[in-house]
Parts: sequence; structure tokens; C-alpha cells
Amino acid sequence: MALNSKRKAAAFVGIAAMSLVTAACGSSSDSGDGGDGTAADTTDYSKWCDLKSQLQGKSVSIYTSIVTPEDAAHKASYKAFEDCTGVTIKYEGDKDFEKNLPQRAQSGNLPDVAFIPQPGLLQTMVDTGKAIPATETVGKEVDEYFGESWRKYGTVDDTLYAAPLGANVKSYVWYSPKAFSAKGYTVPTTWDELMTLTSKIAADDPAAKPWCAGFGSGTATGWPGTDWVEDVLLRTAGADTYDQWVAHKIPFNDAKVADALSKVGAILKDAKYTNGGFGAPSTIATTTFQDGGQPILKGKCYMHRQASFYATNWPEGTKVAEDGDVWAFYLPSVDTSTKPVLGGGEFVATFRDAPEVKAFAAFLASPDWANAKAKATTGGGWVSANKGLDPNNLVSPIDQQSAKILQDPAAVFRFDGSDMMPSAVGAGTFWSEMTNWIKGQDDKTTLDNIEKSWPTS
Repeated sequence: MALNSKRKAAAFVGIAAMSLVTAACGSSSDSGDGGDGTAADTTDYSKWCDLKSQLQGKSVSIYTSIVTPEDAAHKASYKAFEDCTGVTIKYEGDKDFEKNLPQRAQSGNLPDVAFIPQPGLLQTMVDTGKAIPATETVGKEVDEYFGESWRKYGTVDDTLYAAPLGANVKSYVWYSPKAFSAKGYTVPTTWDELMTLTSKIAADDPAAKPWCAGFGSGTATGWPGTDWVEDVLLRTAGADTYDQWVAHKIPFNDAKVADALSKVGAILKDAKYTNGGFGAPSTIATTTFQDGGQPILKGKCYMHRQASFYATNWPEGTKVAEDGDVWAFYLPSVDTSTKPVLGGGEFVATFRDAPEVKAFAAFLASPDWANAKAKATTGGGWVSANKGLDPNNLVSPIDQQSAKILQDPAAVFRFDGSDMMPSAVGAGTFWSEMTNWIKGQDDKTTLDNIEKSWPTS
């Protein structure tokens, strides 16, 4: 990128956090309501509105895997930017995004902006030569509001290409507060306490099981098993070993990985502990991840390890809250001096070098957009790792808790490992071998098979 472009981009720095986005280009002195019963927008948008003379009449195209109904909140979150700058945002969602984006690069039909859900896919797009490095302003937003770990996942060959967008926390265990209270159980805060609780539940309630799980996900069957291994490896071996494993600087069948898989097996493959509501542990292979935690509501299961986004899978009318029908606690660490957090998210990559694209990318990296998106997501189910996001702007209690976990200074965040591995492994043998493993295949064969599949070049 030319130096003068970076200097121009610097005009976008210094964004303030916002409260509610409506069709306004307001100032901090606005008050009252929005005329429809909603709170008035009290955000100072002057830094965006000042760009109107430069950007009026321009358009920016977005391409993403986020489709209806989730796309409605995204579109609503851009309204203040559109009103202030005069830029029209053209949104395109595609369920086959991951397959089609590289193909569009080959055909020369790339969007201006793409929301990329895997660092590995970002690498692929950078390798096409079509991705444009992030502006200096976007880099400053990332440094201030996301930090080193998130910057790393948007970086290829030491160059930042993409700022983080949304995020999710995978290090959760879902449970019923009512069931725990009735039995006198307390939420475990260490791994030893978790295993002690597991044993106690098995002894106390032979009609149920401590755990339930589901690896089924169509052609992606097995991915929930990879999350289990990743979460436990982070807790038993630490972030540095995790990073080495993901990058294949240590083999997939390293002793530390074997230890993590053994610990997962001590829960999932023990017939005393799983699969609550479904049958033997082998039923995990055919139980869908959506169904996996549902026996909690029927008293057939007490705990289900699954990400924050599982909140949307509970039946309508289920109260998801600390005092509700279901809630989730942080999967405890072996070493309580650290707080490892496994998660995922999307990244904003750009493919056209134009002022309106740079301005929109800067907006998406700012707290302004994070808070706008929180307010626009009226049904919950979305969160960002942006430290400028006010958790109070999130509707869902689980989203609020996730934001606080992501913003915790003690949190050591690591991206979903399978999403960063070569697709032949991360979306191939890792999934299929974990499925074989839960059906009865031994640990060593499972890890050896995945190691053999790692590409040699």
C-alpha cells in the first residue's frame, strides 16, 4: 500500500464507543427517544460524517457465509455508516462461501469486503495476490481494541490483512442451574473439581448420566470432537504447545496430545459418564451436535460441552440465564493461574483499494460498529472480542458473559485449531478420525492416522 494511502487512512482513527444505532448521524448532545419507542442514538458520528463529501454515492459490496435470518442484524448495524457517509452497503450471503470465495478470486469476481471465518482461508486468499493489507487505521483499532492474539489471526507473513469481526467462546459447559441446585452441586472451578463432580453425579443418579454429547453434523461430522481435544490440550499443555501443534511443529501424535485425548476419553468414552439420553458412548457419533445437549432439559444429562452459539439451539421458551432452565459455565483449567479460552470468529478482508472500502473496514474494526451490532442483534447470539464493546449492549446473558470472558485480562485466547490446519486435516482426517475414535477406535491409531495425513508440502 502506498504511504500516502496510509496517511489518508489515519483520518479514521479515534472512534468513540456507541450505544444504539438508528438512522441517525447524531451527536453526543442528542437526547430523547427515536420516535418509535427506542432510545435515541447518542453517539458522536462526526468522524464518519466528515467523510460524506468524499464518499457520497459510492458503494461497498460484502460477501459472507452469514445468511438469513442472521444477516438482518448485520445489515441494520451498517445504517449509521451509510447515513453518515452516503455509502451504500451491498450485502451478499452464501452458504457455500468457503468453497466459492477462492473460485471467485480465480474468475476475477471478488467482492470489496469478505467476512472470512478461518485464518487458513485468509492465508489462501492472500496467496491469490488479490487481498489488500489492512490500513494503518485498521491496525491501530486492532491493537487498541483486540490485542496481540487476535491480530495474529488476521496476519499473514507478518502483514495484517484482516481485522476481527464477530467471535464466539467455545470453552463452555452447559448445565441446568435448577438440577444443580436440587442436588446441591456447585459449579466446578478446577479440572479436578469437574472430574469429582462427574463421578459424584454418576453415583448419585444412575437414571441419568453426567455428560451428553453429539458429534453429528452432516458432512462435517466429528468437529465437536476436535473442539474437545483443542480445549483440553490448551488446559493440559498450555498455549505454546497448542500453537506448536496447530502449526505441526510437533507431531499430531505427540505425547502431550495423547494425554489430552486420554483425558477427553476419560469422560466421553466411559459408559458411566455418557451419553445421557441417547445410550452408549458410541451414540455420540450419530447424535447431532444440535441435539447433543437437549437431554439436560429432560433430566437425562447434567453437562454438555459446547460453544456459546449453542444458546440458539434450546427450544423456544427456554430461559437461558444463571437462574434459568439452562446456563453455561467456563470449562475449568488444570492450571488455575491461567484462563485459556478456545474460540472462533470472522475476519474482515478487503479486495479493492478505494477510500470507501478503507472507511468501511475501519468502521467494522471500531467499537462503534461492535456496539451497533450488539444493539441490532435483538434476539441475541452474537458477540465480539472488541474491548470497546459494552457488554450491557448485548441482549443475551450468555453473550454478555462471553464478552466479559473475551475481555478478561487473564484470558489466553486461541483460535479453533482445526480451522487453522490444512483442510485435509482440520476439515478432513481430524473430523473423521474423531468419529472413528468415539465409535471405539483406540487413541494411538486415531492420532497416528491423523499424523500420517498431514500434507508433506
